[in-house]
Amino acid sequence: MAKEQGTKLIAQNKKARHDYHIESTYEAGLVLTGTEVKALRAGRASLVDGFAQVQDGEIWLHNVHIPEYSQGTWTNHAPRRTRKLLLRKDEIVKIANKAKEGGRTIVPLSLYFKNGYAKVEIALAVGKKNYDKRQTIAERDAKRETQRAMGRRLKGRTD
Repeated sequence: MAKEQGTKLIAQNKKARHDYHIESTYEAGLVLTGTEVKALRAGRASLVDGFAQVQDGEIWLHNVHIPEYSQGTWTNHAPRRTRKLLLRKDEIVKIANKAKEGGRTIVPLSLYFKNGYAKVEIALAVGKKNYDKRQTIAERDAKRETQRAMGRRLKGRTD
């Protein structure tokens, strides 16, 4: 069988970019069981409630839902079990120190296969306040309206 090349997106956490200011992102590997990999290859996962914690010099991913593999037997996995993330020691120390500074959390942004290996993109993030969210929505709407106006002007319409 040929080795898999490129990236294949499995799941994204779009709500994280809405709810948090993203400071920095990291790519980490995952420690998975066989049925988890098969369920991911079927393209099924949810990162919505996921977060990561530093425990004993390791980073663990919590509340990421990978459903049971439909053809799995007694070897099936628990859908919301904690999973270990694979990062270099210096990255773990850097993330742990920044997370301790206060108000920061580690959230998963996306889950994907890269060259046949399951990877997760995690981010150090600071929670947004409600007024920040409203401001972001207003900026997005204003940008969209200016793009529409520019498009109408280029087409020669003035309505």
